[in-house]
Amino acid sequence: MIHTDCNSLSNIMAVLDMSGVVLVVGSGGREHALTLALASCPAVTSVLVTPGNAGTLAAPKTSHITLPLKDHQAVAAVCVERGVSLVVVGPEDPLAQGLANSLTAAGIKVFGPTKEAARIEADKSWAKSFMNRHGIPTAAHQTFTNTQDAKTFINKQQWAGFAVKASGLSAGKGVIVADTAADACQAVDTIISSFGEAGQTIVVEEKLVGEEISVLCFTDGTDAAVMPPAQDHKRLGEGDLGPNTGGMGAYCPCPLASQQDLDTIKKDVLQKAVDGLRKEGMPFVGVLYAGLMLTVDGPKVLEFNCRFGDPETQVLLPLLEGDLYDIMMACVEGRLGETSVPFSQDKSCVGVCVVSGGYPGSYPKGKTITGVEEVSGEAGVQVIHAGTKREGDTLVTSGGRVLAVVVTGTVLKDTAARATQLARRITFEGATFRRDIAARATKVTSRFGGAGVTYKDSGVDINAGNEFVAAIKEAAAATACPGVMAGLGSFGGLFDLRQTGFKDPILVSGTDGVGTKLKVAQAAGMHDTVGQDLVAMCVNDVLVHGAQPLFFLDYYSTGRLEGKVAASVVKGVARACSIAGCALIGGETAEMPGMYAGGEYDLAGFTVGAVERGNMLPRTEEVAEGDVLVGLPSSGLHSNGFSLVRRIVEAQDLKYSDPAPFNPDNTLGAELLTPTRIYCRSLAKVLEGGLVKAAAHITGGGLLENLPRVLPSQLSAHLQASQWPLHPVFGWLAAHGVCSEEMARTFNCGLGMVLVVAADKVTEVIALIPGGEARQVGRLVAQKEGMPQVVVEELEQILSDATAPFLTRCPSLTTPRRRVAVLISGTGTNLQALLDHTKAGLSSAEVVVVVSNVAGVKGLQRAQEAGVATKVVPHKNYKSREEFEAAVNAELQAAQVELICLAGFMRILTGSFVRAWRGRLLNVHPSLLPAFKGMHAQRQALQAGVTLTGCTVHFVSEEVDCGAIVTQEAVPVLPGDTEEALVERIKTAEHRAYPRAMELVARGKVVLREDGTCIRS
Repeated sequence: MIHTDCNSLSNIMAVLDMSGVVLVVGSGGREHALTLALASCPAVTSVLVTPGNAGTLAAPKTSHITLPLKDHQAVAAVCVERGVSLVVVGPEDPLAQGLANSLTAAGIKVFGPTKEAARIEADKSWAKSFMNRHGIPTAAHQTFTNTQDAKTFINKQQWAGFAVKASGLSAGKGVIVADTAADACQAVDTIISSFGEAGQTIVVEEKLVGEEISVLCFTDGTDAAVMPPAQDHKRLGEGDLGPNTGGMGAYCPCPLASQQDLDTIKKDVLQKAVDGLRKEGMPFVGVLYAGLMLTVDGPKVLEFNCRFGDPETQVLLPLLEGDLYDIMMACVEGRLGETSVPFSQDKSCVGVCVVSGGYPGSYPKGKTITGVEEVSGEAGVQVIHAGTKREGDTLVTSGGRVLAVVVTGTVLKDTAARATQLARRITFEGATFRRDIAARATKVTSRFGGAGVTYKDSGVDINAGNEFVAAIKEAAAATACPGVMAGLGSFGGLFDLRQTGFKDPILVSGTDGVGTKLKVAQAAGMHDTVGQDLVAMCVNDVLVHGAQPLFFLDYYSTGRLEGKVAASVVKGVARACSIAGCALIGGETAEMPGMYAGGEYDLAGFTVGAVERGNMLPRTEEVAEGDVLVGLPSSGLHSNGFSLVRRIVEAQDLKYSDPAPFNPDNTLGAELLTPTRIYCRSLAKVLEGGLVKAAAHITGGGLLENLPRVLPSQLSAHLQASQWPLHPVFGWLAAHGVCSEEMARTFNCGLGMVLVVAADKVTEVIALIPGGEARQVGRLVAQKEGMPQVVVEELEQILSDATAPFLTRCPSLTTPRRRVAVLISGTGTNLQALLDHTKAGLSSAEVVVVVSNVAGVKGLQRAQEAGVATKVVPHKNYKSREEFEAAVNAELQAAQVELICLAGFMRILTGSFVRAWRGRLLNVHPSLLPAFKGMHAQRQALQAGVTLTGCTVHFVSEEVDCGAIVTQEAVPVLPGDTEEALVERIKTAEHRAYPRAMELVARGKVVLREDGTCIRS
């Protein structure tokens, strides 16, 4: 024991400020890491450690000293005697017992909080109340000193789980997480019985769900310098299984916290805590540690600690690029705000703890450790000692957590792998370590060392979105009109209806999209017209109610925002708003990776208009027999029926860059993308004059479905198709098999807007509509029972006349379809796909006969239901394959078959049959040939471990599965796939690929050469 007269201490304190002697209190890995970092500081001349371990004993400038830590006066005396300039307290117990208070009172500088401030860790019940007082986010909780009260409380809660904590200090092990109320009640008993005085007060709180991280800060009681986030691994076993420990490893920085999370932690957690402690008269000096859960509601505090974390310290300090001694002195002297605290921006650090067998329970000691010196010699590696000691020249275990292998590197994944590999090289009997430290984050670059996991990495580029908004603001501003109160960029669009001059307005809203016309725009690379389609579809809908469109909002969604494309679309929206006389006051641009394929986007629009109450349409009660239908022409297809149009384009193997068949002076893409007409200006005067009784926008559903929406049930509309010009595109559609009824039910047939007008007002109405384009197209008559409400007379003849030019210009339209036979032996699911394709009306192939070698199978029923002839040729009735094939051939010749498709035909064909049908015989195989030929191809794929397989349609050759490939479709092999699951997915792919291949051969797009290869055109 060393005794010193404490009254004389003040006489020599000035001398201590000039020394560079640091006393480190503690014996674990944290203290070894602190010792190494302090010993590297130029101003530090020596480091004293009490009690230390084998690692601290070997550190540069370091020696051990034995001190009675509970005798604070004795510790102070030694500090004076040894010229200690700074005491750094590692563990929480001495701080909670007031060591910093005593040393500070003796004039000795201490890096660590007072007993009062340390209560934030030492008393969890008090800490929870403190957090509530200062608005620091944490879990819902309650404190108890009576076990029955705690259990009653637990059983009343509807929480998803519980965390039951000893309120006092318990070496980091006084927390039990329970998923059920029963387990939580048992945890209450465990804590009461296992943690002595520390467990006599219990905190029960709601279990938080999310990623747990640790964020520490240096503080001088006023300012907080936040360190990079780290993540500790508490559970003993890999995958976070097993009992809680003091920590099995850590890594830093942790990229799982977003920058927003980190900002919240600094402002609403650490700074609030520092400020709150100071305001309550207990300024905190040292390191404040926040254990946090990143919940869906933001970061929430699990606990505060009053010191450096262990093992977080081991991975934090290697990244500190500042002088630790200077930073600690700045905290002690209240000048942290003037001191730089830099951490590496391009490195990561991973620490893997190696522990004794039996830890965290009882464990043996004195086990010989080997490999430490070898591993320590590696570049960028520290071996941090915790439970070690020297017995002579031998290094042996003396604790549960024995040591940690700490590696610093530039790539987190590589650094973690190296730390794990090096941990294997340190051995002692019973040595255990986790091999998954940092596993949850090894695919993410450190936030402090590079890009980190960012929204942009996930496919959403906020900067690109901001640039896009800036690019369209001018176009949107040009649409401003009376009533607009704000431009783009606000949370909502503002519009003052009073400024528009309406006296008794009714608001009319409309919303719509553009549909699959967008697919044409995307395929053609032409995006400047679809914005008008979007606006037109919306404003024309409110126009038929007599309303003047006031403002418009758009919604643009895509997988990846391409600024030029999006700007082209939205500038088109703005131009269309100007045409419609409304303002573009807002919109939404949604970038949603994974929702859309590359280059795809979708649009939706929303408009609001107003009409004086007395001018609303339709005035159904005024609509009467004899009223005249006045039509305004469309510009073409407008925005409806494009799924059918695209099917025809695909079937005819057309490209959108080809000359349009119905207007060779323009491309097919440009013609089809002619924008929907906006009728606001055309109808302004007739609506203002009250000359229209009703109006119908001819949109989806065509003439047959839209006119009835504005007619009384007792009246029907009779239209004369000869009274308006038919756009050539409709003749082209009719030439490809779209009948007159389908045309009238799907397309506008050349009329984009139809008005109901009194007979004596027709001349006036037509005169008021500019351009001379309005014309009388029909009349309302009394509805007769059993008659449709809309009759389009002469449409069939008009379409027939319009079809004639295409029939002479396109010989393929009159070419007979190739006659196909399908050979089956069973259910015929591929047969059904072929039947469905040929029955759709656009195929160049026609299944004329289905031949089966087995009677009564499902495939024959499928054919009969489709109206296809069936033949059964039982192979068992014939003595040889040749005789059987001769009978099959007879049926094929009788049906005048030109092409054969094998669909589950379970007979091996002879070489003579294959040669006879060479280039006209197709089969589908369930793999991507030439891989996995023969039987059980799906099983072969799974056994080979491939990640991609699929199906192949090929010409049949004499060698099995070796014919020339017509088409293929890939199918991924998914994790955990069974043979049955893979068979079903490949079968689905076959249903797409086989019809496609049949079509290619039927059209002559794929032809088999003499040399066995394919010619493709």
